[in-house]
Amino acid sequence: MKKINFILLIIIAVLLGSCTKDFEEYNTDPKHPTEVPGEALFSNAQKALADQIASANVNINVWKLWAQYWTETTYTDETNYNIFNRRIPDNAFSTYYRRVLNNLQQARLNIDAVDAIGDEATKAKANKLAIIDLLQVFTFQRLVDIFGDVPYSEALKIGETLSPKYDDAFTIYKDLIARTDAALGQLDDSGSSFGSADLYYGGDVSLWKKFANSLKLKLGLFLADVDAGLSKSTVEAAAASGVITTADENCQMSYLGESPNTNPIYEDLVLSGRKDFVPANTIVDMMKGLGDPRLDNYFTQVGGEYKGGIYGLGNSYSDFSHVAPSILVPEYPSVLIDDVEMHFYLAEAAARGYNVGDAAAHYNTAVTNSIVSWGGTADEATTYLATVPYDAANWKSSIGTQAWIAFYVRGLAGYTSWRRLDAPTLNLSPDAQTPDSKIPTRFTYPITEQTLNKTNYTAASSAIGGDDLLTKIFWDKF
Repeated sequence: MKKINFILLIIIAVLLGSCTKDFEEYNTDPKHPTEVPGEALFSNAQKALADQIASANVNINVWKLWAQYWTETTYTDETNYNIFNRRIPDNAFSTYYRRVLNNLQQARLNIDAVDAIGDEATKAKANKLAIIDLLQVFTFQRLVDIFGDVPYSEALKIGETLSPKYDDAFTIYKDLIARTDAALGQLDDSGSSFGSADLYYGGDVSLWKKFANSLKLKLGLFLADVDAGLSKSTVEAAAASGVITTADENCQMSYLGESPNTNPIYEDLVLSGRKDFVPANTIVDMMKGLGDPRLDNYFTQVGGEYKGGIYGLGNSYSDFSHVAPSILVPEYPSVLIDDVEMHFYLAEAAARGYNVGDAAAHYNTAVTNSIVSWGGTADEATTYLATVPYDAANWKSSIGTQAWIAFYVRGLAGYTSWRRLDAPTLNLSPDAQTPDSKIPTRFTYPITEQTLNKTNYTAASSAIGGDDLLTKIFWDKF
């Protein structure tokens, strides 16, 4: 009898388990999954990152203004460094942490939770996780370059802490280099990755290796005035492994011709019909003085000449040159890293004595590639280089000026190049909200951090020398 009852209990348990399993299956809507696939989260993070980089919306991105590529017409707060009324640091901070880093972190968790069956699936999973880490490294570097010390080791602890501590910026940089090395060791270009879900490289792992080495070189080079030994070894290793050197290797997001997948500049300036910006006299006057062949690719003419608005003043939109039409098309790409940037970095590294080739050769290639990418010719580049040859005795001015011109539209890249190399000389804003009208060297921390994470905010502010617009990022030594 006991044996019969035991068998009946087993049968009932099996039936109940089967019913429970069926119940879960019946109550799962395959068209509306409760967990977003990691690949979709990765794509969303890529688009959020590319959008933030490209945006002309002053609520989240003022770098085209602070690099003095553009200036304002009606509203002049941002060109006079008032970033507080619109809470711009809060918006940028939130975009990077919530829309980019958190999406990447959740993508990592979701992809890691799926068992990889077979060699191909195992390679693809490892590649996906490495690529996610590389984009997190790229994003954290931007945060450090904008703010200084930022939440890092305790950031992205989903569900664990709402008040993360701030980590030392130099320590973060060193860990970012280590993470990039780890990702490089994990990438296997004999395997696949995200495929069409990768909005930058279409899942091409060999190109992600180029990106990783380029990112590593950039991280290493920025340490040149902080830790020369680490900088040199990092840069030389990255260069030897192969960085982005041609346009077909560039890491960028190419937008589509239809909303909602158009370039943010097109959305901010064309679709909105707004006339808030004109090219700044800073860059227009400099390029005119140098006879730069990219003038007609960067700007329109007004009254038969190129004329930039006075930086920091209210300028009449109709009285000055405008942003060139080619930049305002919906498909205009958002660039993360390109060949021009890398050749300028290699030129700088060579000028510092690193074993990465000839400084003048990299400088010439950077300028030539930039001119050609904007629709110019190699002959035009040769003629132009005769007027702006590489000057080894004043390499910071030589490289810094030409890199700043070439980074046009890429606001943070241009602004950061100016902060690092102190070239070219930028204009002082007439009503700047800084002592002696000085140009800021960082964003202040978000107001939300001051109120919701006050203890850690206070410690970070003290560690960097004060939460001030003129406090320098740790790599900015001169």
